This record gives sequence, structure tokens and C-alpha cells, in this order.
Amino acid sequence: MKIKVLIIDDSALIRSILSEIIRSQPDMEVVGVAPDPLVAREMIKQCNPDVLTLDVEMPKMDGLDFLEKLMRLRPMPVIMVSSLTERGSEITMRALELGAVDFVTKPKLSIQSGMNEYAHVITDKIRAASKARIRARTVTTGAAGAHSLSVLPSVRNPLVSSEKLIIVGASTGGTEAIKNFLMQMPSDCPGILIAQHMPEGFTKSFAARLNGLCKISVSEAQGGERILPGHAYIAPGHSHLLLARSGANYVTELSHAEPVNRHRPSVDVLFRSAAKFAGKNAVGVILTGMGKDGAEGMLEMKHSGAYNFAQDEATCVVFGMPREAIAVGAVNEVVALNELPHRVLHYLDQHGSRALRV
Repeated sequence: MKIKVLIIDDSALIRSILSEIIRSQPDMEVVGVAPDPLVAREMIKQCNPDVLTLDVEMPKMDGLDFLEKLMRLRPMPVIMVSSLTERGSEITMRALELGAVDFVTKPKLSIQSGMNEYAHVITDKIRAASKARIRARTVTTGAAGAHSLSVLPSVRNPLVSSEKLIIVGASTGGTEAIKNFLMQMPSDCPGILIAQHMPEGFTKSFAARLNGLCKISVSEAQGGERILPGHAYIAPGHSHLLLARSGANYVTELSHAEPVNRHRPSVDVLFRSAAKFAGKNAVGVILTGMGKDGAEGMLEMKHSGAYNFAQDEATCVVFGMPREAIAVGAVNEVVALNELPHRVLHYLDQHGSRALRV
């Protein structure tokens, strides 16, 4: 059975490009194209697509309004097609909160050489979306998030927590998983480093949105920062994020090296740096995502003494990355997303007295 895709975009050119890419795949077919959500509503009923691609900004009905109604009345996998603008990135973050599985940026029409890579990216995302678990979403506000913090234990000694680190990797579905994880972190938790597969221009909006929701400080990593308790550092979309040492301190480091597993930032790159410089002071967390990025790096973390957690299949949007990490023997515990913060903090509370390895 081919994956049935419905394309919704007000640009005839974008509709044509996406159609050509999807039709070139042996396991996919375009069952319809629509210039706006009003036309799309009827086509969804007629064509029963497996996946929608949805333009973020359209006439007649805003893409977000349409997505919100769709996820309430007929939940299905949606990939947002977003413009590389600040407004586009903010709308995309909101779309992921409303239940979109993933997003791609609009193709750069002037760079023909990049179209092959673009085709790989979007078709991989469509395949992942077709298998994704779609469930009703509840959008969390800052106020609601503050209440959930009170039920979590604080790390016993905030001074000790600076010697520990939490290292997180995610891909498809990861923006919401990371949000749920970070919103339950107390203000004295260890420093957190995060690699989420996301293009340049979107990680800054993602970090800013999380910073407004969480008790901890969340920012896009700049490189060279000292890693502090109560702070989370998100890999920027243009660079790998690595853990490094400066004297007795842990610091962030950015690298423009080639993509690893076709990703920059790559989870493997971050995890390998944690294995090298943090060893048993690190706790690894691998969340929902397609592919295998992070599995080998997490295994290196385990070999260096780190304790690792994976999100379980039932709560993942796409179970690819956790499954691969589990398969290679890199994971100590497999935990449901809502329990992960509790388990990580409990482990840190029990093992918080380990001396920093210099």
C-alpha cells in the first residue's frame, strides 16, 4: 500500500514541486492538491489521505486555525511547510504544539543542487509521519506548567547538581517531548544539553518558547558558555553542539563540521562528547524520533559510565531513535514520557554524591 499524501499550499509552484518529489517515490502517491484549507476539507473526505502537507500561512483560512480544527475533529499526521522567517518559525512551534508531527522549510528554488537533499528530507518525514501515533493534544500554558513542578522532588544538594549533566537527543515529535520533560525540571536541576533535529532559524524560537514555559532557563547555545545548574542549552540549527571542559568547568562548544547521520545538529555528536568529557557524571535521555541518530553515541556514554534513559514506544510519536538505542544495548531504563523527569531526578538524587571527574 502506498502512502497517500494530500498537499495543501496556496503556491502553485510549491504544490508542483512537492507533487513531483512525492510522485517520484515508489511507496507514495499524491491523492490531491489543494490551494487552501476550504478546498482541502472536501478533499480529505473524498481521498482519505494518510499524511497532509500543510502550508503555514495561507489565505481564506489560517493554517493554524485549520490544523486546530483538524486535530480536534479528524486527527491525522500533518507535516507543516514553513517559511524561513521569524514569524514562520513562531507559527511552526505553535503548530507542533497543536499536534503537527513535523515540519519542513519551503524549498530554496534557486539552488537546484539542494533539491535532491530536500527530496530526501521531506520523503523521510512523510514516511515517519505515516507511522506516527497521533493523539489529542492539550496545549500547556505557563501557569499550568508551574503547578506540575511542585510534585517533583528537588535534587538533594544544588551544589552537587552542578557536577551532573543531563544530555538529551530527539527528532520527530521531540519538540513537544522536550517541552514536557523540561517543564517538570526544578530550578536546581543539573545543566541540560539538547540536540533536537531542527533547521537553522527555528531553534531560537523553540528555546524562547520553552524559556517562557519552564522554571529553568532555556536558551539556544552560543558556544563557550559555562554550563550551569537550572539551565538548558539547545543546539542551534546550524551547528553540532558538544560538551567540552575548560579547567574544572563544563562548557558548550559549537561545530560546523559535516552532518552526521545526515543531521547537523546530530545527537551522536553530542552524546559522544558527553562520553568523552562527562563519563559517569552524565545522564543520557533519548526521546521520540525517526532514524538511528544517537544510538551509537549513547552506547559510548554507557561504556564511559553514564546512566541512560529511553522514551517508551507507547508515548513516542515515532519510536525509531529510542528503538535503535535499545537494540544496541545503550539504554538502562525505558520509561513513559510523563514518568521520565521523575525517574531522571530520582536517579540523580540517589547518585548525586559522586565526585566530579577531572
